[in-house]
Amino acid sequence: MKKQIQLSQKTIVINDLGMHARPAAQIAKMAMTAEKDIWLSDGTTRVDAASIIDILTLCALKGSCLHIQAESSEDAAVVENIKAFFDDGFGEVTNESS
Repeated sequence: MKKQIQLSQKTIVINDLGMHARPAAQIAKMAMTAEKDIWLSDGTTRVDAASIIDILTLCALKGSCLHIQAESSEDAAVVENIKAFFDDGFGEVTNESS
C-alpha cells in the first residue's frame, strides 16, 4: 500500500559534487526527527529520507530535481529544513568569482 503524501517541496541539487555521503547523512539525521516518514523522490524512484543508503541510490548529480515529501503536514518544519540544506548546497557551495 502506497503511503499518502501530505506535503511536498521541490528542490534542485546545486553543489558540484552532487549527493554524496556527508549530505546524505545530514538529511537522514533531519528526517529521523519527523513524526512520520519523509521521502525523497526523483520522479521515478522514491526513497526513505531517513536512510543514508536509500538516499545515495538516487545518484543525484548537480542539477538533479528532487521532491522532499512528508506523510504528515506536522513535519513541515523538517521538510523546510531539508529544503534549506539543499538550497545552501549542503554548505559546500561558494560564491567565488573567477
